[in-house]
Amino acid sequence: MKETADARFSRRLAERLRLYFVMGSVNCRQDPVLTLEAAIRGGITAFQYREKGRGALTGDDREQLGVKLRELCRAHNVLFMVNDDVELALRLEADGVHVGQEDEAAAIVRRRMPAGILGVSAHDVLEAEEAVRCGADYLGVGPMYMTRTKPDIREVRGPGVIRDIRASGLSLPIVGIGGIEQGRAEAVVRAGADGVAVISAIAQAEEPRQAAERLLTECSPKFA
Repeated sequence: MKETADARFSRRLAERLRLYFVMGSVNCRQDPVLTLEAAIRGGITAFQYREKGRGALTGDDREQLGVKLRELCRAHNVLFMVNDDVELALRLEADGVHVGQEDEAAAIVRRRMPAGILGVSAHDVLEAEEAVRCGADYLGVGPMYMTRTKPDIREVRGPGVIRDIRASGLSLPIVGIGGIEQGRAEAVVRAGADGVAVISAIAQAEEPRQAAERLLTECSPKFA
């Protein structure tokens, strides 16, 4: 059977979400530009600019850092996403935007950014199904494990929630997120995720490149 355009898009997107690095300046042990450079050398396939939290950059400083990070991603064919800010995503000419359940409604974001990639966070089957109805291109599902990066973390669900979403019949790309570090990525992919999204596992590593390399090995297609 001939592959449809939508199916081809989802398959290619899933490949680009294999190792998804989420980061802002407040998350890094080192300079964020250097951290991203190292992560790219280590093999990340997607990046999300998430400039949030105490001490986060604002205004022009926030946008200028975004420009630098976007250019790095463009130069290395790494997907560049923006967290929860459609206006910033448009100004940076990002590939798309990712929103959580407490952010701007996914349906509104889809209308405001019809041509961009839309990622939506989901914590259970019902939220996943609603995200699809609103036009999500992929889901960020979690939290897989306990994490200190987000103080407002929802209840830890573990990889089992990904199995539940797959069992419901949803086939769009899924990345597991939340507390994923070395030694945990394989279980998330085995549960049905196409990749993993990480913050501290790379941003707080002494050697971000090596951290990315190890994670990429764990979530390689042989585990899918």
